[in-house]
Amino acid sequence: MEYLIEYGMFLAKVATLVVAFIILLGAIISVGTRSRRHAAGKGAISVVRLNDELDDMRDAMKKVIYDKATFKHEQKQEKKRLKEEERERKRQLKAGGTESETEDHIKKRIYVIDFDGDIEASAVESLREEITAVLSLATPKDEVILRLESPGGMVHAYGLASSQLLRIKESGIPLTICVDKVAASGGYMMACLADRLIAAPFAILGSIGVLVQLPNFNRLLRKHDVDYETISAGEFKTTLTTFGEITQKGRDKVKEDVEEMHVIFKAWVKQHRPVVDIDNIATGETWVGLQARERNMVDDVMTSDECIVSACEDADVFAVSFEIRRSIGDRLGVAVHKALDRTIVAWLKRARETNYFS
Repeated sequence: MEYLIEYGMFLAKVATLVVAFIILLGAIISVGTRSRRHAAGKGAISVVRLNDELDDMRDAMKKVIYDKATFKHEQKQEKKRLKEEERERKRQLKAGGTESETEDHIKKRIYVIDFDGDIEASAVESLREEITAVLSLATPKDEVILRLESPGGMVHAYGLASSQLLRIKESGIPLTICVDKVAASGGYMMACLADRLIAAPFAILGSIGVLVQLPNFNRLLRKHDVDYETISAGEFKTTLTTFGEITQKGRDKVKEDVEEMHVIFKAWVKQHRPVVDIDNIATGETWVGLQARERNMVDDVMTSDECIVSACEDADVFAVSFEIRRSIGDRLGVAVHKALDRTIVAWLKRARETNYFS
């Protein structure tokens, strides 16, 4: 038995060293290439007209399914229609109409943005640029559709992501949010900002709660006569730590902070989605889209594909994305970071915890 304990301690030490080395390597690579990244520029915006992609897919299907004569006839009719629309547009411009008059003849524009969230909500780095680009051109007659996927994460990170969405609402532009898989905890903090919130039938929503958890090795250190010193100023500068002794006073303080953050979270959801019974849904539980609809947590049950295809019938729909330029070193650092992120999530799942930090 003593041999097994020593072997387990050896494995724990090896795992700790490996994780520390990976973190150090990622930090060194990131810091070493940061200046070069700024010198090269932030990144580039990409805009794709989804109507064209949908038309191309439809034409590809017709080309195979329709007979040759029918397909050619439809192609000619479509070209004729497009030419007529272009002539009408040119006629309006030549007529010398004012800018506001010509704007009245422009179709509604819908801008589609994606947010794939992790624990740190790192996608906010691109989200803020995409929203800035959209707001430079969009008007209140337009619309923004956000395809949101996130299991939640750190409170401050998702608070910033939510604040970016507030920029859209404060500009008077309608905001539709689509959830195909999951918008839980911090993800739902973002989702509740929608003027229209859509979820797939079995998408996971909710988890309106706050969680703090970490392992503590203090008793293990004491058993092996290892001292761990912490010098701090301020009564509650340190409360729960990985290696320090956890006192009841520190535990009570963290519990107080968690409960206070939960109250703020509930108030946020209630403010931006007043139709919900907040005390009934802010239990930390999650529901699928069909159940969420019954609780007024979403407005409609459908996939984002249905929403966007329908939008293409009456509006010009554009997918907007901002790709941040990264050097090879940066990409390696991000890959290491994501690998650690996935490892942490796997550990949480194995502990049968379904919620993240907020």
